[in-house]
Amino acid sequence: MKEEIMKFSLEQPLDKKEVMRPLAERMRPISLNQVLGQEHLLGRGCLLPKLIRENRIGNLILAGPPGTGKTTLASVIAREGDCKLLKVNAVTSNVAELRETLKLARYHGSSKCYLFVDEIHRFNKAQQDLLLPDIESGEVRLIGATTHNPRYYVIEPLLSRSHLFALRPLCKEVISHALKSCLSNKDIGLGSRNCSADKKALEKLALFAEGDMRRAYNLLETIVEGLAETSNLGEKEIASFAQERGVRYDRGEDEHYDTASALIKSMRGNDPDASVYWLAKMLEGGEDPRFIARRLVIFASEDVGLADSRALLMADAAFRACETIGLPECELNLAHVVLFLATCPKSNSATLAIGEAKRALREQPVQSVPSSIRDRHGRNRKDREEGEEGYLYSHEFPENISGQQYLEKPLDLYCPKSSGAESAIVERLVKWKSLRDSLNK
Repeated sequence: MKEEIMKFSLEQPLDKKEVMRPLAERMRPISLNQVLGQEHLLGRGCLLPKLIRENRIGNLILAGPPGTGKTTLASVIAREGDCKLLKVNAVTSNVAELRETLKLARYHGSSKCYLFVDEIHRFNKAQQDLLLPDIESGEVRLIGATTHNPRYYVIEPLLSRSHLFALRPLCKEVISHALKSCLSNKDIGLGSRNCSADKKALEKLALFAEGDMRRAYNLLETIVEGLAETSNLGEKEIASFAQERGVRYDRGEDEHYDTASALIKSMRGNDPDASVYWLAKMLEGGEDPRFIARRLVIFASEDVGLADSRALLMADAAFRACETIGLPECELNLAHVVLFLATCPKSNSATLAIGEAKRALREQPVQSVPSSIRDRHGRNRKDREEGEEGYLYSHEFPENISGQQYLEKPLDLYCPKSSGAESAIVERLVKWKSLRDSLNK
């Protein structure tokens, strides 16, 4: 790690006009040894740097959170291989523009050119299919960048013809060192303002960036530009940004589903602290509280179940509160129920039972309703055959056990757990089975 950090040096000459460009753009690495972090891909002993320098890289899909260096790495790959980089943004480009860019890429040739598609997950299937003929023939080399899981958003033919590399969020140490270097860099950084910074202040700023180098540079630039020259950047100056700190959370996208999954699994794992943390992240990220409440209603039966049947009532009440009260007050209701569910005894016996029942219907002959428990009201009232067993009204028997069979062929589908209130159910079922067996002797 220290070796990678010490390599950080940006001594490139800068045109005066370039000073007006955003700091993050000015500080963008231009060579492989300037790229920070990603030691799992670019560190000592990794094959990728050698392939990059020798221009032997094929088609690539770079996946990772914002600000981890996907665009930077694509530019460096092209520069190190002395290749042209033709950029296409999937958000703004249409099919006509894509066709023209593909034509230009074919003209330059795959050995001297890369086609870089930023936000490739934004291309629909038809647009991604348009890339395939040139990728398959080798006339075009592709570098795709995405903040999403490419296995869900990039078509399989493209994935199968590309190497997938996952970039990770940058660690706090890497970001804070980069910020320190930026403050002293008079060519392309903020060195001309002659500002300094406390170590703890830079570490806190790096923490706020959440692994996103672009965000870190933007925060630093905003703060420094607001200070007088030769000022010292301390924790006090950073504190004001803590109140306005944005939570990385994209509703309807990967972060949405990942965080919802974390909430459910934390409650299932009986961790109230983690559960309420992920709840808070979803709420701070602008999640619809009704979505959260719906998940809680499902969880109440799926994971708590008969261990504490109050869970379903609580979850339903939280859902109604979200609909009738709304934000911000319903946050209290959600927190109440999340903590209740996280600390409840757990049982998935209901989930397993309905699954086993469905499997029995699929894999075994479908049973007919025994004649003794068929509906005998209305049109069926006089349909009983002579000598046919009649329905035995359970309330007329001790413990409500008549000994009557309710399936033609008995099945064992419900297997109660010995947790919470369900432990009492186990005892009752054992007792009832004994009574039923004695009546059927």
